[in-house]
Amino acid sequence: MKTLHIDIVSDIACPWCAIGYARLKLAMRELAGELGFNVQWRAFELNPDQDAEPMPILDALSRKYGRSVAEMEATQSNMMSIAQELGLDFTRMQERYTRNTFDAHRLVKWAGEQGKQTEMKMALFDAYFGKAVDIADTKILAGCAESIGLSAAQAIEILNSTDFAQAVRDEETTYQQAGVSAVPAFIINQQYMIAGAQEPGTLVEALREIAASAPE
Repeated sequence: MKTLHIDIVSDIACPWCAIGYARLKLAMRELAGELGFNVQWRAFELNPDQDAEPMPILDALSRKYGRSVAEMEATQSNMMSIAQELGLDFTRMQERYTRNTFDAHRLVKWAGEQGKQTEMKMALFDAYFGKAVDIADTKILAGCAESIGLSAAQAIEILNSTDFAQAVRDEETTYQQAGVSAVPAFIINQQYMIAGAQEPGTLVEALREIAASAPE
């Protein structure tokens, strides 16, 4: 059975990244027994300025896209409906503030060394979209680590150091230079890119096509 390697370039602050992965999971489930998958999460920052003042998300999106707050609220409400159908908790996504996610990405890297990279990513999505907490806050991040069975004390120790900082920066540079300018982006076998949170059926078709052209 062929195994596809999938690098998911994403940000914890990106709701479509959570939706995209939930859809990918459905596609992988449909292809179980036909294809194997190895998934790795790769860093991307929608708000890379660590010194920027946090803003209410609807105001920030309105300013970014040049649309009214009411329009952005409608768009977010639509995402909340999609998320609910996929079993995701987006309950408080409209109450959140813009946050820098650099430290959160460092924690994902550390969790990966413990074999819990995806669990860490899911805990962070849940914290930000489900609870609207500050995912740049060390104690919040440590709590997310603890919620998946990792040491909160060790997480704090890592966050108070520079551990994994260079790894995150190098990864962001690599994918930006490779042409990734929006997320989610699914890089298959380091060769093919599927952009955006595609529907499960679209992903099944694309993954089958890629697998058919991959060497044994």
